[in-house]
Amino acid sequence: MTTDVQRLNDVLRPAAPPRVMQDLYTEDQHARMLGVIRDRGPWPTIGAHHFDTVEELVATSNGGSAERVDFTLDDIASAHFRGFFAENSVVYYPELHDCFYNERFLDLAKDYWGGAGYARPTMMLFNFCGPHRSGLNSHIDAVTFRGIRIENSPVWLQNVMGRSGLFTEHLVKMAQVITWWYLGENGTFTYWPDGPLGDPKRLEHPLWNKGVVVQNEAMFHRGDPVGRPEERDVPGLKHRSLIGYDAEHGDWAVTTDDEVIRRYRPEEMRLLVHWNAEVYSDLDEVKKNMDHSDDLTHDIVFDRLLADMRTRGVKVAEPSDPLHDKDFIRALIATYSITPVNDWARPAA
Repeated sequence: MTTDVQRLNDVLRPAAPPRVMQDLYTEDQHARMLGVIRDRGPWPTIGAHHFDTVEELVATSNGGSAERVDFTLDDIASAHFRGFFAENSVVYYPELHDCFYNERFLDLAKDYWGGAGYARPTMMLFNFCGPHRSGLNSHIDAVTFRGIRIENSPVWLQNVMGRSGLFTEHLVKMAQVITWWYLGENGTFTYWPDGPLGDPKRLEHPLWNKGVVVQNEAMFHRGDPVGRPEERDVPGLKHRSLIGYDAEHGDWAVTTDDEVIRRYRPEEMRLLVHWNAEVYSDLDEVKKNMDHSDDLTHDIVFDRLLADMRTRGVKVAEPSDPLHDKDFIRALIATYSITPVNDWARPAA
């Protein structure tokens, strides 16, 4: 089996290089967002939001090996936690209305796409952590297509579709404004704006109210390990672990089954806020997205993927439950696998 790696590389390049920006939020907005995180927790790990099996996680990241795995999500759990401020264009916390329905960010998103005519905010999340051993695997964010979206499809499927290059005519233009607050050691942002075969770049410190405007669904990227190496162990961490603010102690507590396994001081915490918008070139594109006249379905997607794999000589049985068939997911991983080949990071970074 052969894969056109150069074609996959060309698919995985953003519409424009990330635009680095400073002072994206006011101090008051930052305080209100942090207040929601403090008062509305605890919050689950990033992995617990999106993955039920190791195969789903691997399919979402960089492809990698399609061999059967002998480890569990608990074995590779990361003390990196997530919550949502808004989803499906609805903000969950009224005090964050101006953060989500953000006119400045909408203008940035349209300009990033070359002066597009329209945009609407769709989602806003945060990632929150202290020092921990985050993986060095890069990934792309969930790729949105007309008819196949995070609201009705698993992230791993969206990203396999994105890597395959078979559905580009149904791709929904997206732009993100991603902002960091972190003054500790390490914890930078590495990204591959020229595709996974190109050289990476890194967003360096200081990372206080500093961010990028970007299309992360078409660009490999990762959050680098946070804190000093000797500070990163979190014994007892599981896929189901949570983080919440402990008002009695004035710190952040990571718990597994209600048992505190790690505490972080407030100044150790790294906050990332990810704002997301759909972008439309013109009113015709708006209507095509809104009236669902040209949507993909899961049946169309799996039929196209199966046909393409068989054209490539991949022997794969037609799955009865393609969203959960581990052998089928492994076959997709193997067929559409590409990962950055140039990197300065070492495992002990």
